[in-house]
Amino acid sequence: MEIREVVEADWPQVWAIIHDVVRRQETFTYDPAMSEGEARGIWLERPPGVTVVAVESDRVLGTAKMGPNRAGPGAHVSTASFMVASDARGRGVGTKLCEHALDWAKSRGYAGMQFNAVAESNQTAVDLYRRLGFSIIGTVPAAFEHPTLGRVGLHVMYRQF
Repeated sequence: MEIREVVEADWPQVWAIIHDVVRRQETFTYDPAMSEGEARGIWLERPPGVTVVAVESDRVLGTAKMGPNRAGPGAHVSTASFMVASDARGRGVGTKLCEHALDWAKSRGYAGMQFNAVAESNQTAVDLYRRLGFSIIGTVPAAFEHPTLGRVGLHVMYRQF
């Protein structure tokens, strides 16, 4: 598996992953009816951020975007988001993407990485982030409307470098 910056030819596969993940409404706070154009505007980062893909041969298995969490006085803390194709889950794609994002942020001098909205019901992601050194800083109760579990909390998670 190779992780590299996204190129235009990757977009149809990236969009398919985003569309599937967002439509399920289980992990991301994005509007499930968002258009491809809206997804492109949200997912494709502008410098100093970057969007990457995890690929095998010509197949995009997952994607990540990373950059500063906030502008101005908050720009020293990074953030990242990850999506993995449903049939590629459980193969370490998310782990590799998160490790790549952490290396990217450290190499650019960020003080840490913050995740702003991790659904507490997304135990796979919570466990992964904890394994990679993140802590739950707080949880906003009932802030995420899960399609089968109802309202669940959204964790704010942080790892200092």
